[in-house]
Amino acid sequence: MNSIIAITRRELANYFATPVAYVFIVIFLVLTGIFTFYLGGLYERGQADLQPFFAYHPWLYLFLIPALSMRLWSEERKTGTIELLMTLPVTTSEAVLGKFIAAWAFTTLALVLTFPIWVTVNYLGSPDNAVIFAGYLGSLFMAGAFLALGAAISALTRNQVIAFVITAVLCFAFILSGFPLVLDFFSGWLPHGVVSAISYLSFLTHFEAVTKGVIDVRDAIFFLSFIACWLIANVMLVEMKKAD
Repeated sequence: MNSIIAITRRELANYFATPVAYVFIVIFLVLTGIFTFYLGGLYERGQADLQPFFAYHPWLYLFLIPALSMRLWSEERKTGTIELLMTLPVTTSEAVLGKFIAAWAFTTLALVLTFPIWVTVNYLGSPDNAVIFAGYLGSLFMAGAFLALGAAISALTRNQVIAFVITAVLCFAFILSGFPLVLDFFSGWLPHGVVSAISYLSFLTHFEAVTKGVIDVRDAIFFLSFIACWLIANVMLVEMKKAD
């Protein structure tokens, strides 16, 4: 545990050692404001909720999370610091967890800084704050799933641009996997059980249920299992790429 905490602190310090962290936070906050008030029409709807705020989170994460995760391992391999990291008294699993927790904590900070929107809704009306809190939790779990996927892809290549593109494409696929267009394509030649499994992998299906206040253990299990699977893949990929 001490090793994981040390790596987490190291990664968080690296984020704020450069302007990248501040640029990421500012872009995230600006885009959430634009999507919520202008595209989502929060005021025009006349309803005291944050549905317009949460509705655009999957699409925000589609571009911002790959930009955050692409450097997790690609930069280490490109600069050669991965060899130094692996010589420290830490296991690969601890290194992977430390990096992931740091990235997730940074994303949590960016999400927490959107609290003025929550305050605004409470000032204008009487929203169901339990539903809003559930929406924040769902958004946080979805961001963690994107990060776990992005971290694993980052371990595949030294090129951060390639890591960004592959992660964005895969995240886009997981977002759209529940859409009728995708399901209709597979339903013609795949068994019904496989098509149902593809539909179940949709991030939107699980996230939208949470933002409506429907707390289902299956949604939490989905996101946690998704994160765990990609973290395991991350460990395996780092072990495979050590000699490269």
